[in-house]
Amino acid sequence: MFRALAYSWQGLKSAWREERAFREEVLLGVVVVPAGIYFGRNGLERAALIAPMFLVLIIELLNSGLEAIVDRDSLERDRLAGMAKDVGSAAVLLSLTLLLIVWILVFSG
Repeated sequence: MFRALAYSWQGLKSAWREERAFREEVLLGVVVVPAGIYFGRNGLERAALIAPMFLVLIIELLNSGLEAIVDRDSLERDRLAGMAKDVGSAAVLLSLTLLLIVWILVFSG
């Protein structure tokens, strides 16, 4: 268990060091999470406001891993490799869109 935790921590450090998008999304989370705790009127609203931010970070980590695998295999341009990277990026975009939609819905109703 401790070894798995160490590997996870190493992955977070690598993502922070190597991935600008991950750093930007962590900084967004530094704003979103406290704001969600502050503005949520109850536990369910707080969870609804905070959870999508963690989903963004999770998907960004998976996308970064996918990109690392694709780039390791070859630096040549390949249609399928490009598609894989684009789809991973689209997943991040959708998770950010979900974050925005949840915040809009919570505050509009």
